Amino acid sequence: MTDTAFSRLPLSPAMLSNLEQLGYAQMTPIQAASLPLALAGHDVIGEAQTGSGKTAAFAIALLHRLRADLNRVQALVLCPTRELADQVTQEIRRLARAADNIKVLSLCGGSPMKPQIESLSFGAHIAVGTPGRLIDHLERDTLDLSALNTLVLDEADRMLDMGFLEDIKAIARRAPAQRQTLLFSATFPEGVKDIAAKFMREPQTVKVAGATSAAASTIRQLAYEVTEAERLDAVPRLLRAFRPESTIAFCNTKQQCRDLEAVLAAQGFVALALHGDLEQRDRDQVLIQFANRSASVLVATDVAARGLDIANLACVINVDISADVEQHVHRIGRTGRAGADGLALSLASLDEMGRVGRIEQLQGAEFQWQPLDGLKDAPGGPLLPAMDTLQILGGRKEKIRPGDILGALTGEAGFSAAQIGKINVTDFHSYVAIERSVAREAVKRLSQGKLKGRKVKVRRLADLSDRAD
Repeated sequence: MTDTAFSRLPLSPAMLSNLEQLGYAQMTPIQAASLPLALAGHDVIGEAQTGSGKTAAFAIALLHRLRADLNRVQALVLCPTRELADQVTQEIRRLARAADNIKVLSLCGGSPMKPQIESLSFGAHIAVGTPGRLIDHLERDTLDLSALNTLVLDEADRMLDMGFLEDIKAIARRAPAQRQTLLFSATFPEGVKDIAAKFMREPQTVKVAGATSAAASTIRQLAYEVTEAERLDAVPRLLRAFRPESTIAFCNTKQQCRDLEAVLAAQGFVALALHGDLEQRDRDQVLIQFANRSASVLVATDVAARGLDIANLACVINVDISADVEQHVHRIGRTGRAGADGLALSLASLDEMGRVGRIEQLQGAEFQWQPLDGLKDAPGGPLLPAMDTLQILGGRKEKIRPGDILGALTGEAGFSAAQIGKINVTDFHSYVAIERSVAREAVKRLSQGKLKGRKVKVRRLADLSDRAD
């Protein structure tokens, strides 16, 4: 048994067995540092980047304190964005399989209030949500925190960046004083320190030394000097030269996002944009398509991308250099996760060299500059994603489960399981990734067949992808 084995923790045999089944072989550094303290009942402040394993750290701790026979909200997790809240909800559900009938609710803005109120009326053990929507529920008395024993603040610095300080304070005041509070943050501005001082009891601080630099060591960073006229056209040149399977291209403005999306689509790339002007439904569909490998490029602003955690991201492109040096580190840290190789490409004009210098000083390393004219197209045809996404009209409200969709595709429709990727089921719609070459045939066969004994409407979410076919 090593020091980082989960078996050294005072966890139930069922939880240890579930962790093994989920592939949790050894604790990550943040888990090894924070879990013993959290399981012992201490308040914990954890300095942790996205992708460090912090979600499992606080999820295992709050599940350890949970009483399955008490159908009341015993743990509350605050997240900055709906996307992160959804990811946290899914992770807690996976880890909760060791116990019977643990109900986890996601309470976020952008979703109808009425179904959330109905779900809360039936009871829940854990609530995960964004501060604004949680305040709405507390003010309506639809969320009762009197049985709460664990409060988690995830990505606390991001919540402060987004203006949630007063909401966080209001929620903490409504929670019982005798509770455990776990706070995780990548940075510790004054607002985070203020929250910790006011609402935590003798917190134990854990910081994994060198976590950021260790992650960065697996990332190949290259930079290219550009003029403003060259900037947008340089992005497809980079994509053709390096051919990454998945890329997030960061822009500093929403307009830059829209312009780059148009440039990429015109040159045959399957690209989607994520920015603050999108309706929540469109935002959800963009993220689903990118996460399930149905789009090669996600063009995003920093604000829109907060809280995103895309697995196996091959490349990050800084279309503009961020004015915030820590934001640059946060951007590139989305690739090269869990020891995998990552690629970070930056475009910089002469006007941005001051920002570049500050980033180099923070990183303790200079950019590796390459000539833009030296880029050559790598062999291969158009850089198309491996998958396409089908949207099915019907979701959790119609009792549709991922297994039902998988069964319909591999049964009557006749496709192999290897041709099918991620399946996402929301309240009213379901989304399934399927190999691009058979997507149209899959729409036809699903539409002609039945799902859970009834006909369903199916379409491809490929309005932009069709231009690249």
